[in-house]
Amino acid sequence: MLEDLLEGAGRSIVFGGVGIGLMAVGFVLIDVLTPGKLRDLIWVERNPNAALLLAANQLGISAIVFTSIFTTYDSFGEGLASTALFGLVGIAIMGLAFLVLDWLTPGKLGEVICTQDRHPGALVSAASHLGAAIIVCACIA
Repeated sequence: MLEDLLEGAGRSIVFGGVGIGLMAVGFVLIDVLTPGKLRDLIWVERNPNAALLLAANQLGISAIVFTSIFTTYDSFGEGLASTALFGLVGIAIMGLAFLVLDWLTPGKLGEVICTQDRHPGALVSAASHLGAAIIVCACIA
């Protein structure tokens, strides 16, 4: 029993590290897609649009990581590979969803995200990130 607990704790640490790493990659993606420094937009300027988009991105990545771990937990190596691969695929699809939405809508979506006043485009963009993540979760399951 103790051996199983320790093995589970070790897996949690490894999967947690991979998940946090993927969330960091997601942060970088949003930082690249939006003008300015994302950390300043959210923590200094308190920009609600940037915060909403990043929150949706992080929740989407977390959902992908959860689904990947949940569906392959019996095989640690397979679960780890699946988590990393599907996490990166999900991040790429979220980035593509942002670019397609930017192409379909007037103006530049990155600039809309950076406006200080709440903008409905930020909500739509956040929903597209979560939608892209849900699609990846369905592919995993």
